[in-house]
Amino acid sequence: MSPSVRVVVFAALLLVGCDAEPPSAEGFAGLGEASARFAQVTPGKAFSFPADHGAHPDYRIEWWYVTANLEDEQGRAWGLQWTLFRSALQPGSRKAGWSNQNLWMGHAALTGPHGHRSAERLARGGIGQAGVDALPFKAWIDDWRFSSRTPANAGLDDLELQANGGSFGYRLQLTSNRPLVLHGEQGFSRKSAQGQASYYYSQPFFQAQGSVRLEGQAYQVKGQAWLDREWSSQPLAPDQHGWDWFSLHLASGEKLMLFQLRHADGQHYRAGTWISATGEPRALGNEDIVMTPLQYSRVAGRELPTRWSLRIAKEGFDITSEPVQEMAWMDTRFPYWEGPIRFSGSHQGVGYLELTGY
Repeated sequence: MSPSVRVVVFAALLLVGCDAEPPSAEGFAGLGEASARFAQVTPGKAFSFPADHGAHPDYRIEWWYVTANLEDEQGRAWGLQWTLFRSALQPGSRKAGWSNQNLWMGHAALTGPHGHRSAERLARGGIGQAGVDALPFKAWIDDWRFSSRTPANAGLDDLELQANGGSFGYRLQLTSNRPLVLHGEQGFSRKSAQGQASYYYSQPFFQAQGSVRLEGQAYQVKGQAWLDREWSSQPLAPDQHGWDWFSLHLASGEKLMLFQLRHADGQHYRAGTWISATGEPRALGNEDIVMTPLQYSRVAGRELPTRWSLRIAKEGFDITSEPVQEMAWMDTRFPYWEGPIRFSGSHQGVGYLELTGY
């Protein structure tokens, strides 16, 4: 969903607020806690671009989330992640300086033939250290940037992505001529039967090229990238303790997003979007999706399901996925697993998997 750890950052950012007390935890990372002070996600929103590429300070949590599946000139698989999270201590805070009540977190990772590296940045809003501008588009935290390459460009069709984490770094150009994809009910993405939801859209059609750096060695890479944009004020139900999320690039040119939010009673909530090669979405519900762990890996003292069977009968989709690197552990303030995968079966391709709450 990106429920990309996307939302674990709420608790993490609250902990770094110098004048804030974290709320009592309900659900995963406190994201099941009631949030009546903040704007609520309701059906029927009319999305407005480029404005909705920017921040929404009336809502409690949001993110700009990029993953990329790449190959170098030797044909070896690489993956990278770039994420910027915003969390609000109070709704509607737009003030300059330290009175601004927005907190920011950045995550970056590089996964490849030599293992997995990750890094994290934290920032307070209002002082220029982090933020998002809608026009021209620019999202940043310190020197990590995801921004338009053309100042007058109002869309997300020609962007540059860069980050570094000590022993690793990357710089990519991302381009796309396909439309944005609205998930769920025209962008209203339900997360539980109780009514929790987010606003959620993606650009899953980026073509990527550039370079990655690891331990002083540079590699030229190209491939496919996926942007997730999501915001909410209460995206989880109190008894949801984590999620499993997939973004898949099919060799046919189609795309697929799937997630399950895990409930304590085992009755997990599943949803997704099947996206045609030209960008038309078809919403998938719980009855359409079968997600079965096939193999667990011991990672950072946890047993994590890294190999999966995914089936969607009405699309003739029946595949098995496996990780490029089993140890794709994000050793961040609130740790999770996220890394590139490959899959085969009725369809072939590459993608990304995220696992939280284990």
